[in-house]
Amino acid sequence: MKKINFMDTSFRDGFQSVFGARALTDDFLPAVEAAVDAGIHHLEAGGGARFQSLFMYCGESAFSMMDRFRNAAGPGARLQTLARGINVVALSAQPRDMIDLHARMFKKHGMTHIRNFDALNDVRNLVYSGHSIKNAGLHHQVVISMMELPIGCTGAHDPEFYLKKLKEILDSGVPYDSICFKDASGTSNPKKVYDTVSAARKLLGDDQVIWMHTHETAGKGID
Repeated sequence: MKKINFMDTSFRDGFQSVFGARALTDDFLPAVEAAVDAGIHHLEAGGGARFQSLFMYCGESAFSMMDRFRNAAGPGARLQTLARGINVVALSAQPRDMIDLHARMFKKHGMTHIRNFDALNDVRNLVYSGHSIKNAGLHHQVVISMMELPIGCTGAHDPEFYLKKLKEILDSGVPYDSICFKDASGTSNPKKVYDTVSAARKLLGDDQVIWMHTHETAGKGID
């Protein structure tokens, strides 16, 4: 029987999409404990807007939150965060020392996996950040960003385009542990996702782990 792994994204993606990432740690830690008790051991714990909002709106340290998240989830849980390539958890490009520091600090505060993406699929922005993630001893999940286009628009974001980006990642030599197709707007149609992942599977072989992440930003995930 084929085994399908999943990660609980509600503690990052859910907070960001529903509450603008403004969720206090005290309010959700019991839910983390309940998730682990229910048998969920791979959880998204922060990064991106979730990192910023704690400092800017919640009056909390994101690093303290990560420490408490790790304590609630237990030592064996896989805790994953999101990084914006060379922007890491900021909104603009960061110097190399900050990119390195980001990876080391997230490792220090209990994270095990980083999903690393560039919104415009500029592979150059994934190379140095990917090396930093791997050098820090973290699982590097490299990303191809997906989206849907209005009816009538063709060519720019089709399976062939995404496969080309995957080949660019492979040719770049960036070290990675797994690959993710990330639909950041939550709008890609199922046929496009199926065709893209099927083509990637043929290119990568059966042993490579491929993830699919659909964001709930557009509020369409339940449709």
